[in-house]
Formats: sequence, structure tokens, C-alpha cells
Amino acid sequence: MEPGPLDAAVSDRQSPRRLLDSATVFPGKIWDVVSETFQLDAAGEPITREYIQHPGAVAILAMDGEERVLLLRQYRHPVRMDLWEIPAGLLDVDGEDFVDAAARELAEEADVAAGTWHVLTDLFLSPGSSSEALRIYLAQNITEVPHAERHTRTHEEAEIEFAWVPLQDAVQAVLEGRIHSPSAAAAVLAAAAARQSGYRSLRPADAPWPEHPSQHGTWPQGPVLRD
Repeated sequence: MEPGPLDAAVSDRQSPRRLLDSATVFPGKIWDVVSETFQLDAAGEPITREYIQHPGAVAILAMDGEERVLLLRQYRHPVRMDLWEIPAGLLDVDGEDFVDAAARELAEEADVAAGTWHVLTDLFLSPGSSSEALRIYLAQNITEVPHAERHTRTHEEAEIEFAWVPLQDAVQAVLEGRIHSPSAAAAVLAAAAARQSGYRSLRPADAPWPEHPSQHGTWPQGPVLRD
């Protein structure tokens, strides 16, 4: 079979379309629901889509010197389940650097800090219904946050349970359908792939993230063409 045009270098790309209208139809406490009407091309019929307008988030796969990864179990009401996840949080502090936000969330949710950071992978978690962009970091050289400096967790976070799990065991849990969190599953599988190079193939912590809305001043993912 002849190779297709994408076989040489598979990469997502920006795709601006003509935006005809945009309005917030539901202002939420954490994120809004917006309705937008656009055209795929100048002659196309108008299309309207509603989606969650999301500030983006960071998540962290913390790994100790024995290549165990830190998982936390937390109740998630929309699915009525206690899920094994990785530390994560919203990018809701104006001007905060992405990796600084990740370090803050790791300390707040897991009471640990990391001396070494790399970008593990970047995702859109549900691009058909949300603009959420997620960056997952690999955090290594783990140390504990002193008790006097630890964050007081409330609501669902007050019930968080922790487990240090060998990376291969976490991979098996993903493949057997025992871990359902998309960020945890993606992080575990990406780390397993990166382990083959001794993690040297990973991007630095400050690698550009042009897909995040704050990096191009438009919402949600790139420039749009208006009449």
C-alpha cells in the first residue's frame, strides 16, 4: 500500500473557520457554555455548536526513584464513581506559568514537590464538547512538603486516597479497563513509552504550548475569520 500524505509526519494543525456569531448561553461557577455559529468555508451553510468554554488544566504524573507513579482516588459525581487519577488542576490563576501551576497543584493535592520536570504529553480531553486543553507533566526527584506548609483539602478532595504504584502495574490497570481517567491513562501509557529512551525523548518543562488559548489571544483554539 502506498503511504498516504500523513504517514511522514502526523501532526494536528490550526484550522480557522469563519465565525458568524458567539454567545454565552450558560454562565457557570467554574466554566461557561457558549454557542457559536460558523461556516466551514465561504459558501458553506451556517453550523451552530454549543461547547464548554474551559480555561485549560495541568496534570502531573509523579514518579519516584523506583519508577512507581503516584495515583490518587477521588469521587467524581457526574459518573458516580471513585476514580484513580493523577494530581491535576485548572489554569485559573492569571499570569501563572504552566509548570508553576503544576507544581502548585502537586503540592496541594499530593503533599509532594518535584525537583525535575518534563512535558509528558498535551491533550484536548473532549474536543467535540469542550475547549479544555490539558498539559501533562512528568515530575521526578520527589520530596515531601513539610506538614506545616501543606494545603487543607476540602469537599471531594478531603477524601483523597493515595497509592504509589509500579509503572508497569499502572499500565496493566489501564489496559484491563481498571483506570478510566483519561489524564491518568494517557500519562501512564506515555510514561511507559518514554521509559524506552530513559525519558530523554521528553520535552523540557518550558516547551511551547501554542494550542492553549492564552498563547494566541483567541478562543478557543486559534484565530477565526469574521465578516
